[in-house]
Amino acid sequence: MNAHPPLQERALAALSAAMPADLLLSDAEALERYSRDWSGDHYGKPLAVARPRSTEELSRFMACCHELKIHVVPQGGLTGLVGGAVASFPGGEVVVSLERMNKVRSVNPIDFAMVVEAGCILEEAKRHAEAADCILPITFGAQGTCRIGGNVSTNAGGFNVLRYGMTRDLVLGLEVVLADGRVWNGLRTLRKDNRGYDLKQLFIGAEGTLGIITAVALKVFPKPEQVETALVGLESVEAAMQLYSRARRQCSDLLTAFELILRRGIEIAVNSRDDLPDPLGQPYPVYVLIEASAAGRVDLRALLESFLADASDLVLDGVIAGSKVQGDRLWLLREMMVEAQGRGGRYLRTDVSVSISSLAAFVSETLSALAEKHPEAIAVTYGHVGDGNIHLNIVPPEDMPADQYDTLFHATEEVIFDVIDRHGGSISAEHGIGRIKQAAFLKRADPLTLELSRRIKDALDPDHLLSEGRILTSMRAEAEG
Repeated sequence: MNAHPPLQERALAALSAAMPADLLLSDAEALERYSRDWSGDHYGKPLAVARPRSTEELSRFMACCHELKIHVVPQGGLTGLVGGAVASFPGGEVVVSLERMNKVRSVNPIDFAMVVEAGCILEEAKRHAEAADCILPITFGAQGTCRIGGNVSTNAGGFNVLRYGMTRDLVLGLEVVLADGRVWNGLRTLRKDNRGYDLKQLFIGAEGTLGIITAVALKVFPKPEQVETALVGLESVEAAMQLYSRARRQCSDLLTAFELILRRGIEIAVNSRDDLPDPLGQPYPVYVLIEASAAGRVDLRALLESFLADASDLVLDGVIAGSKVQGDRLWLLREMMVEAQGRGGRYLRTDVSVSISSLAAFVSETLSALAEKHPEAIAVTYGHVGDGNIHLNIVPPEDMPADQYDTLFHATEEVIFDVIDRHGGSISAEHGIGRIKQAAFLKRADPLTLELSRRIKDALDPDHLLSEGRILTSMRAEAEG
């Protein structure tokens, strides 16, 4: 019995014949590595996996797919959380892995810019920037696995958005292979370029639905000479927001992170490792992890100490790291909380945002609604205060049968999203839409937004061959609907 229908077999055979021998993987065992994402929740075996080594090779491959009408989904480090990069189209998809296009093409410390291929792992790109006494400020837990192309395609967020902005704000230029194989070269490091439409913005955050990013020109910044980290305990989220408002004024643009963690998150972290003690003398309802950084002659330590002393009416207790090692230990609390919150099993991940001034009310209203309607749900709440982004995740109780998880997740997500809607927020602050959040996105998007989005998709990918069924419904689903 054939693994694929005859038409697919012929198309794949024609594709293999047209491309270099080692470009296409089709062995079942080899395909497994490209079939499941980092979360473990999303699985889809591709028809084959293409691994181009250059933009030119990818261009020829996409031209061939366009001619043969083969559906394609680009793939980076598989660290996305919305099912956007695993094969899922009903008729089958070929995965394009960018893993072999992984070079850092240049780092220019005068331009404060670097050019990186899409398959470069973020941590590797950051190391090259540091070697030039610069920093690439995109930072999050998956940076040792995720790839630059995926970061740009999903407009990734992370810890440093407060100071440096989303990935979109760091992109100077792009090189993109379109669905028909043509290459759009917008790979420039200009800081000012006002010639017509800013086309690169179409591809940033488009999740691979409009083109395949092959290289990125990124802003880098002077490497900080000082980094100070503190963890403080507070009475409430309202107190944390007051503290944030003061920090923005007193620490100004030196503030790089302001992370909110409710007590349950700290408990998850300290219970996950024997060598990770409770960070303060006693437990507090709310914690804030603060980081500031500076170059030059600013006395950053004195600034942070003075700020916290002035905030003694809000801060119940706290610690300032005395060294980089101690600072890393404070950040480890944040990292271990994320790693351990699901007890190794499935849990609901949400990634929502509201205006910063609404954040305390949103958290209070949501936790109250969840406690009333789903008291069995374990809510883990943390987020990036400086950009209004909260991760309010739901862990099922230990005695709940696994076949009841989906019902709990759907019901609690609706509660969270209802509160988000009341506050005029977003159901996706940084993870994107993909397939998992598509229904919730379409339910809330206004008709004109959807019309304009479909027109852009039709213009750049008229046959709907790229990442079909992500963000927007597939052409087939619309025809059947």
